[in-house]
Amino acid sequence: MTTLKKLLNFYLNSSIHVALSVFAFVRITELYFDIETNSAFNYFMFFSTITGYNFVKYFGIAKFHHRSLTKDLKVIQVFSLLCFLLMCFYAYQLSIKILGLFIPFGFLTVLYAIPFLSGFQKSLRAISYLKIIIVGIVWAGTTVLLPLLNADKTIDESIVLYAIQRFLIVAVLILPFDIRDIQYDAISLQTIPKKIGIKNTKKLGFVLLVFALVIEFLVSTQPISKNIFLGFSLATLLFLMRAEKNQSTYYSSFWVESLPIFWWIILTSII
Repeated sequence: MTTLKKLLNFYLNSSIHVALSVFAFVRITELYFDIETNSAFNYFMFFSTITGYNFVKYFGIAKFHHRSLTKDLKVIQVFSLLCFLLMCFYAYQLSIKILGLFIPFGFLTVLYAIPFLSGFQKSLRAISYLKIIIVGIVWAGTTVLLPLLNADKTIDESIVLYAIQRFLIVAVLILPFDIRDIQYDAISLQTIPKKIGIKNTKKLGFVLLVFALVIEFLVSTQPISKNIFLGFSLATLLFLMRAEKNQSTYYSSFWVESLPIFWWIILTSII
């Protein structure tokens, strides 16, 4: 059991799980718009997510404590380097246009982690509400717009609406994490639960999900997709409403993060 727990912790701490969620969102986009799976792009997104998230999570630790890193963190560093090399391998197979469109999202990720404001003391993450906006924009751009542009789709109204929907979904999925972290985040880091309280945060999440659901029923042409999305929305709402400051270890980091993966699996098995 101890070995399984260590493997699960490595799976989560090394950002494999969040990368699989991103991969699932990309596949959902491909299924919704009936475009052929592009393995090079999908794997590029998977490995770039691991690289980016591990950079954001461990940049400060590696910078200031590189000599005293724990064995587990050193393993994650080596794993991240391997993922970076794989990211470069798959990037080489993509067009210059797609790589150029990806750069702004990668740049936002870097600025999210590296302090460059207030005399290089603050990163974008320190600005109130900006965390949820940046993450939402990056995920919506890389899992909706880029896959479709890579398939030479013209960006029309329906694609824009789905990108907005993806932003709303990601924003709601972040809220249980912010509720969990309210007791750990610095006072200066004003997340939504800190600003408006946990109860109002859950109300906000409900409203955002309603808007996402409206977009689904307005734009989607497949009734089965609408029903599956309705189930996904109800599951997301349930996890949001049950989120508390004192969560179990894997409540947000595993179960909430798994929701897009389950959505993708169900879509794949039915459509």
